[in-house]
Amino acid sequence: AGKTTLSKLLMRLYDVTEGEILYNGKNISEYNLISYRDRFASVFQDYRIFAMTVAENVLIEEVDENNISRARKALRQSGVYNKILSLDEKENSILTREFDDEGVLLSGGESQKVTIARMFAKDFDVAILDEPSSALDPVAETKMYDSLMEGTKDKTVIYISHRLSSATRSDNILV
Repeated sequence: AGKTTLSKLLMRLYDVTEGEILYNGKNISEYNLISYRDRFASVFQDYRIFAMTVAENVLIEEVDENNISRARKALRQSGVYNKILSLDEKENSILTREFDDEGVLLSGGESQKVTIARMFAKDFDVAILDEPSSALDPVAETKMYDSLMEGTKDKTVIYISHRLSSATRSDNILV
């Protein structure tokens, strides 16, 4: 039906070939591409965990004493912070074993929560979540949606989902 394609058009990962998409009443092609994309936070169903620390995976930048609290808050909001606290190196734990034999391997649901934390760590206007709960059990999914509702007040959030649980919390449903 083109749900993911629509999200990628909105973020200008694809260019519109017919018609136009407006952001604040202005054609999106008129914005500086990097500045425009910076207004979005996204969680795609084919998320990636990188071979770096938990905090670096969340912030996608170098971590220091000035931004570590933002990573911790985002991890709490995504529902994975208690798991991270149980690790020997906590948010400094290296994820994956790609470059470190001692690296941590998280479950699919835990990994998805780390990628959701990226959204919470970012200043954004629009969040696009493409099947954000695909690897979560029903309890974790409910907690994630509760955190999303709390953490995205006054934001535009677009959920792409086949699950009714996300639709029940939506202001508008597009089919």
